[in-house]
Amino acid sequence: MTIRNIPTFLAATCLSTLLLSACGPGSPEAGRPNTAPPSTSSSDPTATPPVSSSKPTEPPPRPTAAQGLTLASAEEFVRYYSALMNYAADTGDTSPMLDASESGCENCKSYATSVQRSNAANGLLTGDYHEHLAEVSELVRGESGRLGGSANVTVGAYTTKESAKATPFKSKPAKYKREFALSPQAGSWVMYEMKSVAQ
Repeated sequence: MTIRNIPTFLAATCLSTLLLSACGPGSPEAGRPNTAPPSTSSSDPTATPPVSSSKPTEPPPRPTAAQGLTLASAEEFVRYYSALMNYAADTGDTSPMLDASESGCENCKSYATSVQRSNAANGLLTGDYHEHLAEVSELVRGESGRLGGSANVTVGAYTTKESAKATPFKSKPAKYKREFALSPQAGSWVMYEMKSVAQ
């Protein structure tokens, strides 16, 4: 049974967000090795990448590998969704992220509200606030057609403020386990719900 009414998570920072509950019993695909192509992300999830001063002007396009309803496309979708979250934090533009979310995803909406208020474009979010996904694992397809799993996420040190005159809140580098559920929509995955658990 999937839990949809996860309490809205609005902590003092806009990036210490989210994720979900379990989908259901495993499908025949559960437990099979992931057949996704090797990731191009760093093999050291604790390495702090350099903070770029240039911000994107357009959202990242959905990769071909993130289309469809396979386990491999689910993994690539989770990576793509993280890129959409980073884009939203950079720009305050949450439309692409919300377009890749089911309308009932409460934590997706909470994150969107946070970064609409405090983002890099309006100067209220600075530092290494981008999510860096390492391993996406535990992918299990439920009887409902939804898919659940988790991903290891790191975020660097960053500072956020509620408003230009507000006291800055400084966050230290952190590791999270994002639990998520995806649902099928128009032949591809969308984010059904998610939450992040500090590690």
